[in-house]
Amino acid sequence: MAFTSDSVQVFLAVLDHGSFSAAARSLRRVPSAVSMAMANLEAELQLTLFDRGGREPVPTAAARALEPQARQLAAQLRQLDAHALALTQGLEERLAIAIAPELLSAPWSAPLAQLAAEYPLLQVEVLVAPQADALALLHAGRVQLSLVFERPSLDGRESFQEVGNETLVAVMAPTHPALVAAGPGGTLREEHLTNTRQIIVAGRDTGSSDPRVIFARHIWRTDNPVAALGLLEAGLGWGWLPRSFVRSQLAGGTLVEIPLLGLTNSMALYVDVVWSLERPMGLGARRFVELMQQAREARHAGR
Repeated sequence: MAFTSDSVQVFLAVLDHGSFSAAARSLRRVPSAVSMAMANLEAELQLTLFDRGGREPVPTAAARALEPQARQLAAQLRQLDAHALALTQGLEERLAIAIAPELLSAPWSAPLAQLAAEYPLLQVEVLVAPQADALALLHAGRVQLSLVFERPSLDGRESFQEVGNETLVAVMAPTHPALVAAGPGGTLREEHLTNTRQIIVAGRDTGSSDPRVIFARHIWRTDNPVAALGLLEAGLGWGWLPRSFVRSQLAGGTLVEIPLLGLTNSMALYVDVVWSLERPMGLGARRFVELMQQAREARHAGR
């Protein structure tokens, strides 16, 4: 093999510094060692890389043709070295994050992009699962982090960091019989919500949902908020969904925020990144939590 990590380093040093002696100084070697390394590389490749006819070596067309791939290889080697060092410092081989589907529009992708920039070889897996299932994946060790709404009660197995907030709104189709019966400008009461079918997003296996959002006696469940949207737009019930998630439907008039009398039609909830206290957090998980918190502070500072 002609190109090695060392020969690539020397080759690029000569290109960057314009002479064997300057390259040698940058590499802390003697000039003869650099000159010999390039001569050996040329012999292996059977190519002339530097024209030595003048005072300083001049890169040939062959050298310039090889330069882009040599730089790419050097960058990959630096990434490999950095990744190996990070692994010794506790970086996970793979970071898996479960996200509640209602929070897919939450600002988590920018912190993840920053994490990828810092650890480009870290493998990342993003799973989308209803909140109950996302937490179950966490406790089963399938994921290291879950991005979910605040829980109604604390679990001693968990720790968390608040990273944002979201407002749930009670919505239904404007053609729903309850709204039609109320007439233009009419309002609904708590008993209307109680007696009208409610569409909720619940865990796939457990069927559980946040008890704070369950009002109705008659409930339809789905594990997918997009499916919930379809049911709501079809006039099959009412439901709580994040305002950011239904913004386009509200603007288009296929859904409306339910006009309620004596009851708020919105519910503010914090958004948390949750991890298990039963397993040590890796370097990537800790850094992602930090980046999420920094992003939250930046949003608050920009208000």
